[in-house]
Amino acid sequence: MTRFLLRRAGSAVLVLLVLSVVLYAVFYVAPGDPAQLACGPKCGTVQLHQVRQNLGLGDPLWAQYGHFLQGILTGRDYSTGTGTEHCGAPCLGLSYQSGDQVTAILGQKLPATASLALGAMVLWLIMGIGSGLLSAVRRGRLTERLLTGFTLVGTATPVFITGILLLMLFCSVLQWLPYPSYVPFTDDPQQWAWNLVLPWFALAFLESAKYARLTRSSVLETLAEDHVRTFRAYGVSERAIVWRHALRGALPPVIALSAMDFGTMFGGAVLTETLFGIPGIGQKLVTAVRTEDLPVVLGVTLAMGFFVVLANAVADVLYAVADRRVVLA
Repeated sequence: MTRFLLRRAGSAVLVLLVLSVVLYAVFYVAPGDPAQLACGPKCGTVQLHQVRQNLGLGDPLWAQYGHFLQGILTGRDYSTGTGTEHCGAPCLGLSYQSGDQVTAILGQKLPATASLALGAMVLWLIMGIGSGLLSAVRRGRLTERLLTGFTLVGTATPVFITGILLLMLFCSVLQWLPYPSYVPFTDDPQQWAWNLVLPWFALAFLESAKYARLTRSSVLETLAEDHVRTFRAYGVSERAIVWRHALRGALPPVIALSAMDFGTMFGGAVLTETLFGIPGIGQKLVTAVRTEDLPVVLGVTLAMGFFVVLANAVADVLYAVADRRVVLA
C-alpha cells in the first residue's frame, strides 16, 4: 500500500508540473504584451519599460518560468517601483487590476466555492446512489420507470433552468425561502446552510442523474455475476446480497466519477455562482477573463487543476480500499 501511495503522489506532482508549464506558456508566451495589460491603456513608454522590468518580462522565457515556479515553492519578491513587496509561497503573482496577491484572492473566494461544492456533492451522492440502487432492485416495476424518467429529466435540464425554477417556486410563489445571499459559515452557520439550500439542489439535481444511471448499471452487472448466484443458492438474503456485494461493486466507478466532478466543481460552477450570487472563484474567473487579468486567470486555472489532481489522487486511494486488486496492479 505504501508503494502504491508513493506512485500516486509522484504521478500527481508530475502532472501538476506539466500543467504549470503548459498554462504558463499559454498565458504568457501567447501573442500579447502582459506589461501593457498590467500598466493599462494610458501607460507611457517609460512606465511600460519600468513595469516590464518589475515583472521580469525582459528575461528569457525559461528564466521567467523559473521565477514563477520559484514563487510557488519558496515565494518571490516583486518590485513596485518605490519598494519591494514579498509574495509568500505559494505565490501565483499579483493581480494587474488590484495589485493584490493572487493567493490572497483565492483564499477569499475559495470558502464560498468549497461550501457550494461540498454540499452539492453530498446531496448528489445520496440522491444518485439511492435512486440508482432502488431502480436496480425494482427493475421492471413502476418505481424503475419513474426513476428512469427522473434521471432523463435531470440529464437534459441545464443547471440555470433548474436554478431559475427553484428560485421562482420557493422564493417567489411559495415564499418558503429567502433569495440566496451568501453568508460565511464562520459568521452564522444556520444562515450559511439556509442560503445554500437552493444552489445545492440545483447542482445536485443535474449531477445526481449521472450517478443514478451509473449506480443502476453497476448494481445490475454485479447482481448478474456468478458469485451472487452462489450466494443465493446458499440461502443468503437478497438484502445482504444487495448491500454487502452489489453496492460495494458499484462504488469504484462512482468514486472515480465523483472525484472528477468534485475537482472541476471548484472552477466550473460559474453558472450556479452567478445565478445565486455566490462570490466564489468561478465568478472571479469570469471577471478576470473579462478584464484580461492574466495572473488571476492563471492562478484560478492552476487551482482548478490542483483540485482535480488532488481529488483524483484521493479517489485512487478510496478505489484501492474498495478494490484491493488495484494496489497489486
